[in-house]
Amino acid sequence: MTIQLAAIDYVLLFVYFGFVLGIGFALKRSTTSGGEFFLAGRSIPSWITGLAFISANLGAQEVMGMGASGAKYGMMTSHFYWVGAIPAMAFIGIFMMPFYYGSRARSVPEYLKLRFDEKTRGLNAISFATMTVFSSGVSMYAMGELMQELLGWNFTLSVVVSAVVVLAYIGLGGLTSAIYNEVLQFFLIVFGLAPLVFIGLGHVGGWSGMMARLSEASVRAGFQPGAWGQSWRHLGNAADNPMGVEWFGMVMGLGFVLSFGYWCTDFLVVQRAMAANSMAAARRTPLIAALPKMFFPFLVIVPGMIAMALHVHGGFFPLKPDGSLNYDRTVPLMMKDFLPNGLLGLGMTALLASFMSGMAGNVTAFNTVWTYDIYQSYLRPRQPDAHYLWMGRVSTVAGIAISIAAAYVARQFNNIMDMLQLVFAFVNAPLFATFLLGMFWKRATGHGAFFGLLAGTAAAATHHAVTLPAGAVPGVKGGYLALLHRYPSEMAQNFWTAIYAFAACFLVTILVSVATRRRQSDKDLEGLVYALTPRPREEVPLSRQPAVLAVVVLVMTVVLNIIFF
Repeated sequence: MTIQLAAIDYVLLFVYFGFVLGIGFALKRSTTSGGEFFLAGRSIPSWITGLAFISANLGAQEVMGMGASGAKYGMMTSHFYWVGAIPAMAFIGIFMMPFYYGSRARSVPEYLKLRFDEKTRGLNAISFATMTVFSSGVSMYAMGELMQELLGWNFTLSVVVSAVVVLAYIGLGGLTSAIYNEVLQFFLIVFGLAPLVFIGLGHVGGWSGMMARLSEASVRAGFQPGAWGQSWRHLGNAADNPMGVEWFGMVMGLGFVLSFGYWCTDFLVVQRAMAANSMAAARRTPLIAALPKMFFPFLVIVPGMIAMALHVHGGFFPLKPDGSLNYDRTVPLMMKDFLPNGLLGLGMTALLASFMSGMAGNVTAFNTVWTYDIYQSYLRPRQPDAHYLWMGRVSTVAGIAISIAAAYVARQFNNIMDMLQLVFAFVNAPLFATFLLGMFWKRATGHGAFFGLLAGTAAAATHHAVTLPAGAVPGVKGGYLALLHRYPSEMAQNFWTAIYAFAACFLVTILVSVATRRRQSDKDLEGLVYALTPRPREEVPLSRQPAVLAVVVLVMTVVLNIIFF
């Protein structure tokens, strides 16, 4: 049954859309060059880029996907933050941002060109562009699910309307428009979802009442009572927890490969830090973002845990056509059941904001990589800046159109986070191995990097093609060549896909680099390899130095892991 929005709900929605489009129109007059459209002229202070850094990742796929994962996997989903995000965010702030910002590269693929060669850059540009449209499609699918559940809209209509709004404000103001909208969206998401958590907890008897019901859910599923409510205690064996993964798969697959692969190499988030107004501000950007990031499990995962607690006694989740529980409806269903008018409008605005944030992040990353790393490099080099600005706007339209098709692929999964991590396993996992060797081993060659990336992607494809998660049939979820192994869950399959992709890329890059001649001198690699790069000297107070901020966020993360062990 759909819901009826009151006048106050519509007012909140229309005011939000007015602000979004107004920011785009206001910035259009100052967006007259490619540097301003794609990198915001490198003029934005660190507190804004820090909020944009986290907000670009706080898309609908995160809000709805983590809510779905909280229901499907329980408190173990917190590992996507306390193991799978914060350490990598500290690493990029301390070690990797000086390379990105100092090289004056406009994109991650362009850094690969400077460090390795043109073919490595081209391969990554193509794979990254593909990944961004799939991620954008996941956001569109999430929005379609939201509008279908709450308002009864047709799925296709919901996708098309949302695409038009994002197209409008990105096409007008470029990255600057996206960043300032992301700051607005960050606060909307926080204030829009917080009431859902408090009201939902009140309905299930508070934290202790939720944990009691989750213990019952764990026992019914054949696990120990704490499997849904604890993060580390049940990682000794893959069969002991709902995620179906053991500690090595979690730490290596998520905590190292997928985490560092996403936060350290994904241009979607790196682009926000590169828009900062100084090297020091760029390095502080991911560290500032890490502070609110570590507390987001209480905002996006807990609603899913509440939903699972409700499901134990009432059958909360609807079924998908294949008979599986539709966890992706977690947050929309919670909003429909618990938020009164006014708060409902605020909650819907928050979800719309999360959609806009994730969609805009992927689209701005896509149009930059397409324009600079594919179009300018291979199709139309040496054109005036105005021509590339025009192409950036055209590629925005094309990226959104392709994303609409990707939204229909996402409908095959009952948890969009499962699909998203699969995409990251194919693209980011091998890329992180390339970056790790390129930045810390000067002997790595262009041939080694290129064939390493190919080997890593091939390893991911092969592993996916011969494995399946429990309950799945051969197709989008794997097993289309043979069935050599069946994993307990899609997420476990994703973690091991990432591990194989990383290992293959790492080993092949080393072997080919040793067998081929190094073409770049130490002088050529200054600013690109850690050992050959002068350390930045930043005249900033001790409390604002990146190393100090990194220690603070890492200590706080360790404390959270201990509390919820």
